[in-house]
Amino acid sequence: MTIPRFHLAMPVDDLDAARHFYGDLIGCAQGRSSDTWIDWNLHGHQFVTHLAPARPQQAHNPVDGHDVPIPHFGLILTIPEFHKLADRFRDAGTAFVIEPYLRFEGLPGEQWTMFLLDPAGNALEFKAFADDAQVFAV
Repeated sequence: MTIPRFHLAMPVDDLDAARHFYGDLIGCAQGRSSDTWIDWNLHGHQFVTHLAPARPQQAHNPVDGHDVPIPHFGLILTIPEFHKLADRFRDAGTAFVIEPYLRFEGLPGEQWTMFLLDPAGNALEFKAFADDAQVFAV
């Protein structure tokens, strides 16, 4: 089955900081760009950072004893990819909103998860499931 790719555009207040974070730290390949936006290949998805200095306030929602930032976006990785990326964030001195941990342990939907903010304050979640069939578990 072919899964459609998504397109997501997010505001940032500094394109150079976005270039470092998404290109150097996360490892996204840069595509087309201008002086006000950059296209990124986010694991086959088109992710665009648009220069937009004004940002709305962020909300939070309690999940598994943590205040999850809303809105947020991210990727579902393999467990080895998840831990490799978590180590890269730690090595770069990245502050986590929610440190990497195993959420819903022993329950449907068990997953590794971590939350952090990009340099513009956009919230990202990266997660990994031992059993991919649990992604949509009820």
